[in-house]
Amino acid sequence: MARSMTFLILFSILAFAPMCYCSRTFSGHLYPQYYDYTCPQAEDVVRSIVAKAVAREARMAASLIRVHFHDCFVQGCDGSILLDSTGTMPSEKRSNPNRKSARGFEVIEEIKAALEEQCPHTVSCADVLALAARDSTVLMGGRSWEVPLGRKDSRGASLTLSNLDIPAPNDTFPILLSKFNRQGLDIIDLVALSGSHTIGNARCTSFRQRLYTQSGDNQPDSMLDQSYASQLRATCPRSGSDQNLFFLDNVTPAAFDNSYFKNLLAYRGLLSSDQVLFTSNEQSMELVKKYAEDNEVFLQQFAASMVKMGNISPLTGSRGEIRKICRKINS
Repeated sequence: MARSMTFLILFSILAFAPMCYCSRTFSGHLYPQYYDYTCPQAEDVVRSIVAKAVAREARMAASLIRVHFHDCFVQGCDGSILLDSTGTMPSEKRSNPNRKSARGFEVIEEIKAALEEQCPHTVSCADVLALAARDSTVLMGGRSWEVPLGRKDSRGASLTLSNLDIPAPNDTFPILLSKFNRQGLDIIDLVALSGSHTIGNARCTSFRQRLYTQSGDNQPDSMLDQSYASQLRATCPRSGSDQNLFFLDNVTPAAFDNSYFKNLLAYRGLLSSDQVLFTSNEQSMELVKKYAEDNEVFLQQFAASMVKMGNISPLTGSRGEIRKICRKINS
C-alpha cells in the first residue's frame, strides 16, 4: 500500500512538472538555471506580469508567442525585434510581417522594468521574450517546459531580414520549409510550431485572397471549405476592413490544443500557409493527422520545438549586451 501511494505521488509530480528538452550544457551557454544565483526571482516576475496581461486580454498570449517567433527568425533570438528605429537603423517593427500586427511590446517593457528594479543589468530582453512565450502557452492550456537562458541582447536590428526571413501567410509549402530550414529547423518543427495558431487572430488582409481570387482568376481557394469561406466573406469584404480580426482557430480560440490541426483536416485553416501543411506535402500531412489525433503528442512536440527555436543563433558570453530598456540599446 505504501509503495502504491509513493508511486502515485511520484506520478503526479512528474505529470505536472515542466518538461526539459535541454541539459545544463545546452548550446554550451544556455541553460535553465542561468539566473539561479544572480536573479532567482526572474521567472516568477515574468510569469506574474504575463498572467496579469493575459487576464486583461486573452489575445496577448498569442501576441507574446508571436513576438518571440519573429525575433528568433531574424538574426537569431537576440531581442532585435524590440528595438525602435533610430536615425541610422530602421526598426524591425516596420517590416511587412510586423507592421500593424506585432504587439505586446508594452508588456515586455513592464517585465523588464520590474526586473531592473530587483536585479539591475542582469536579465536580457531576449530571455524575457523566451520566458513570456512559454508562460503564455501555459496560461492558455499548453504544456510547460524549462527555458534555456543566458541570451544577450543585440545592438542592432535588420529590417531587410525581417522582410525576407519571417514566414508569410501566403507562402507556399516549399517556401515555408526553406525559411525554417535556414534557421536550422525541420519539417516537424514547421508543423508543430504552426500549431501556435490554435490561439490568436489574423487580419482580413492576411487571407482575403483565399476568399476571392487565390490564383488571380477571381476564384476562391479550392482548398478552403466553402461554407467557412462564406462566413468569412461576411466581415472580410473584397476591399476595405483590412484590420478586421478573425480567430485563427474558430472552434476553441481560447485554448492551446490540437483543434487547429483538426480544422486543417476539415479544410478550415484560416491562412493559406496553415492549410498547405495538409495539402502540399505527404510528410507534413501525416504530421497534421498525428497531432489532430493526439493532443498530448502535439503539446510535447510544440514544447520541444520551442526550445529548439529559442536556440537559434543566440548572443552569449561577451557578445551583445543586457539592455536596460528593451526598445533601445544602451548608451
